[in-house]
Amino acid sequence: MRQNQKVMLDTATVLKALSQIIDPDFKKDIVELGFVRDLKIEDGVVSFTIRLTTPACPVKDQFKRQAEELVGALPGVREVQVTMDSAQPTEVTTGLPGVAHIIAVIAGKGGVGKSTTAVNLAVALMQAGAKVGLFDADAFGPNTPRMLGVRGVPLRTSGGRIVPIEAQGIKLVSIGSAIPEDQPVVWRGSLQHGFVRDFTQKTDWGDLDYLVVDMPPGTGDIPLSVMQLLPLSGALVVGTPQEVALEDVRRGVSMLQKLDVNLLGFVENMSYLVCPHCGEEIDVFGKGGMDSFAEVFGAPILARIPMDVNIRKGSDAGLPAAFQEGPVADAYRQLAAAVVQRVAVVEEENPPRAAGVPQGKAGAQPFLNVPKKN
Repeated sequence: MRQNQKVMLDTATVLKALSQIIDPDFKKDIVELGFVRDLKIEDGVVSFTIRLTTPACPVKDQFKRQAEELVGALPGVREVQVTMDSAQPTEVTTGLPGVAHIIAVIAGKGGVGKSTTAVNLAVALMQAGAKVGLFDADAFGPNTPRMLGVRGVPLRTSGGRIVPIEAQGIKLVSIGSAIPEDQPVVWRGSLQHGFVRDFTQKTDWGDLDYLVVDMPPGTGDIPLSVMQLLPLSGALVVGTPQEVALEDVRRGVSMLQKLDVNLLGFVENMSYLVCPHCGEEIDVFGKGGMDSFAEVFGAPILARIPMDVNIRKGSDAGLPAAFQEGPVADAYRQLAAAVVQRVAVVEEENPPRAAGVPQGKAGAQPFLNVPKKN
């Protein structure tokens, strides 16, 4: 009997067991997808690596648990050693060395919580194990330094390259860290284009799994430049349930369609308010306004974020709500998980255009001279 067990315990048998694990995004098993690496069998000890496409994969723990159970149930297996890993970022799709995926956060109008969503999405992705950068493209309202607790910390350069600020585990680049706080940004179109070009292509981002871009509201020059210069993995659209805000959501989606940018889905912000006394959900801005957009445009509602005083307090204090505990933090973590899954799906169906980012006009001067790194 022992001899039969030894014959059964081979590579093909282990892989057959692992082929029962189905990736929910690609609808294929992990063996077919090539996720199983470095399989070894020695004296009843089976070891292998499951290499995923991102360290922030929301089902990585589930995959590990399933793999241990399925292989551990095979005759002759004494021990199962599973190593979870992820593919290294590559510049193939984005044109930015070391950056694997670029995600834009847009809104058709201001005041709907776009920057708050971008910051907390970046934090939640980082918490899930990803290396994350945040480009604050909202040049006319650069609030991310305050939200991440690095207000007043200046941007530096080294060797003619911008060095991102390390902000609570996030690599941040914002015009708000390069100009005095009381100085307004008054630019015509060419300067706005130069800002996007220089602050993305001339930044040492290092290895990033995700670069989140906090767009300015509306459909003006900067959103247009970002979508033209950066091959985006996709964009998520932030709005509130009220009708006047939903009109602007439609305009944002229309811009994505015209520029052939993947729509990842919608974030319904300020979705409801939980009464602190009775616990009842109050629909301050209405209810279900985003549902019709999800149906019409064939993209999901990625998250419904409630109104909560801790979101405001966290933003003002430089401690994003995603760092806290409770339903709001859970909502942002669910958003990050949904975004990771959607990026995998939409890039498989409609990959970003090939690398080769258009450059500015010949002879154009650098947009901004920031102090050199000491």
